[in-house]
Amino acid sequence: MEFTTLHPESLSKAIQLSVSPVFLLAGIGALLNVLSARLARVADHSRRLSELDARGDDFERRHCKRRMQHILRAIWLLTCATLLLSIVVSAMFMSVITQVNLTAIVAPLFITTMGMLMMASVSFLLEVRLASEFVQRKF
Repeated sequence: MEFTTLHPESLSKAIQLSVSPVFLLAGIGALLNVLSARLARVADHSRRLSELDARGDDFERRHCKRRMQHILRAIWLLTCATLLLSIVVSAMFMSVITQVNLTAIVAPLFITTMGMLMMASVSFLLEVRLASEFVQRKF
C-alpha cells in the first residue's frame, strides 16, 4: 500500500481556497451580532408593554411578535449557513489532503449556504421594514 505525501504547496492551496469562506463566516458573525442586538431590543420593548398594561395594545404585541419571528428565522438560517460553510471549508481541506475530488459535495453545500444567507437577508429586511413602518405610524 502506497501513501502519497502532502506537499507544502498543497496545504498552501487549501488555505488559499478556504480564505473566502472564512471571510464569509466573519460577515455572518457580524450579522448575527446585529440580529441579536435587535432581538434584545424587541424583547425589552415587549417586556415593557407587558409591565405597563396587562391588556396592552394588541397591535404593538402582534408587531413585536412578528418582528421576533423574522429575527429568529434569520438567526436560525445564518446559524445553519455557518455550519454548512464550516463543512465546506473542512471538505476543501480534506479534498486537498486526501487528493480526492469532493467538488460534488462542496458545490451543493456552498450553493445551499448562499441560499440560506439570501433567505436570512430577506427575513432581516422584513424585520427592518416592520420596525420602520411602526416608527412611521407613531409619528
